[in-house]
Amino acid sequence: MSFNHEFELLLRARYPLIYIPTPEEERVEGAIAQSAKHLGDRSVYIWDFVEGYQGNPNDDGFGRRNPLQALEFVEKIPEDGAAIFILRDFHRFLEDISVARKLKNLSRLLKSQPKNIVIVTPSIAVPSELTEVLTVLEFALPDVSEIKGEIKRLLAATGQSLNDKVLDELVRSCQGLSLERIRRVLARAIAAHGEIQPEDVELVLEEKRQSIRQTQILEFYPTTEKISDIGGLDNLKDWLLRRGGAFTERARQYGLPHPRGLLLVGIQGTGKSLTAKAIAHHWHLPLLRLDVGRLFGGLVGESESRTRQMIQLAEALAPCILWIDEIDKAFSGFDSKGDSGTTSRVFGTFITWLAEKKSPVFVVATANNIQALPPEMLRKGRFDEIFFVGLPSQEERYAIFELHLARLRPHNLKNYDLERLAYETPDFSGAEIEQTLIEAMHIGFSQNRDFTTDDVLESASQIVPLARTAQEQIQFLKDWAAAGKARMASRDSRLSSRIQRQFQ
Repeated sequence: MSFNHEFELLLRARYPLIYIPTPEEERVEGAIAQSAKHLGDRSVYIWDFVEGYQGNPNDDGFGRRNPLQALEFVEKIPEDGAAIFILRDFHRFLEDISVARKLKNLSRLLKSQPKNIVIVTPSIAVPSELTEVLTVLEFALPDVSEIKGEIKRLLAATGQSLNDKVLDELVRSCQGLSLERIRRVLARAIAAHGEIQPEDVELVLEEKRQSIRQTQILEFYPTTEKISDIGGLDNLKDWLLRRGGAFTERARQYGLPHPRGLLLVGIQGTGKSLTAKAIAHHWHLPLLRLDVGRLFGGLVGESESRTRQMIQLAEALAPCILWIDEIDKAFSGFDSKGDSGTTSRVFGTFITWLAEKKSPVFVVATANNIQALPPEMLRKGRFDEIFFVGLPSQEERYAIFELHLARLRPHNLKNYDLERLAYETPDFSGAEIEQTLIEAMHIGFSQNRDFTTDDVLESASQIVPLARTAQEQIQFLKDWAAAGKARMASRDSRLSSRIQRQFQ
């Protein structure tokens, strides 16, 4: 259901108080004016704290710097006068007892009158005593058709045209931005060289990064890692290979649904986070990193609002990869936290979205401690698959050493005994192997020579791997995976030549 359709339905049903959280003040006011005209030219009055009521010469400035007077103005309009009263940034006054009481009184009065109060704010901040009288209505970011229409309007103004391929790429890059930001970044492109060019997609992406940074919830994460940078994890790579084209239109025509996501469970340092980055690079999709801790705010309703904002932004940027690192730490023991149920509500909103989302947002979540995850997270339907990422086998350690040394010493790779290195480092994770090589380089550098196999073995002898210090936890994870609770990310055999060729 479109915003205008839903908004007009609320007006006809005489919902007295409507709360619209959106940073796009100008755009939402335009949509409200459109609905008002569609419903028989209802009068629209706009108030803000600095200017008071605007637009009508008889009431110009009324209620300036007086939110209570702004509400009293509603009663000045005749009872049969159909009108919409837009109150900008009014969420800042809802904690005032006189304002809250007046809103409650008006909610009773307006049920019998064709008047509606619309509070337009950049975020949700509804006091508990007003939750029953306020109706929250979401205002989505511009969709593909709106973005395309705005770009075509700007192109017409500059007297230029773009071919369909470039136009579609520009539209896709603008998804997730407000209309004002789109206008601003394209105006910047026109000011720079007199027209919109295909290269201006990078300007749009930078604006998108800026927009995401300002939310302080999601992080636009650059990806340079490739699937071929991961040593081992053959089964996982094979699974990803089969889904490489699942976001294309051809897949939709075939009848395939969008892939939902992946939960990677395993030991620290085994390549789970690296895999998330590599997936985004291999599938050519933007990677958004979510720090779940940033969802939680101190004000009532703020955490739930941030969760909805995160979902809205991720869906607006779709198709994309949403990476949630160490999700077990975010929701561990959520039902026992003394936060008046905030964590429980955020968790409920999040897993409901995981199960019901239709948008092409591929969620990659990683977890180290499966015992800390709520059972609801592991239910089928949240993710396409759960993979267990264990410690690398000897053959996988060989591949990991080979990858790192090929990057560090591409011309001297043959000087290192990879078989011996893999054999002498049992229970080492990929991260610990990398740290071993860094320590070996320090040994060689301090002696003004290149590091050798013996240096690597010496540094390995000084490292106590996590597999020994957290032996019980790791054994539990292995037993859990072996019981059929997850698919194994690794195979015992080496990567097949077919998979190697696909990921080069």
